[in-house]
Amino acid sequence: MAKQKKTTDPNYKVIAENRRARFDYAIEDDIECGIILTGSEVKSLREVSSNIAESYAAVEEGELWLVNSYIAPYERAMFPHKERRRRKLLVSKRELSRLWNETQRKGMTLVPMVMYFNHKGMAKIKLGIAKGKKNHDKRASEAKRDWGRQKQRLLKQG
Repeated sequence: MAKQKKTTDPNYKVIAENRRARFDYAIEDDIECGIILTGSEVKSLREVSSNIAESYAAVEEGELWLVNSYIAPYERAMFPHKERRRRKLLVSKRELSRLWNETQRKGMTLVPMVMYFNHKGMAKIKLGIAKGKKNHDKRASEAKRDWGRQKQRLLKQG
């Protein structure tokens, strides 16, 4: 008899999601990274008050950084944090060199897609390795999505 998997993990929790990432970029691959945070930032994230919509990741001087992400200030903090400071992301050396190669040579960019607490309660971020879409690509993907919805409606009716 197989063990039943727990459907809802109490520790897993989505903090922030960049919903426009898939619309504005063609995501080719994604990678999970750890984040170096201060205590007041973690407390603020537990209250789900952050935004990664305008942020991006960059490889600078052999390190991976999350730039322009917003984490709201924690009201009861003894040592408050800056809201939009650069935060270091944790990846292996092999992954870091792969990310640097793709962003430098292939003209790709690193887009934060989801920030969450994993099943162990650690703050993680999922970065997408992406290429920006042109306006005609966005229109084509939107038309494809609309056709899929219309097709589902037709199948449901008939």
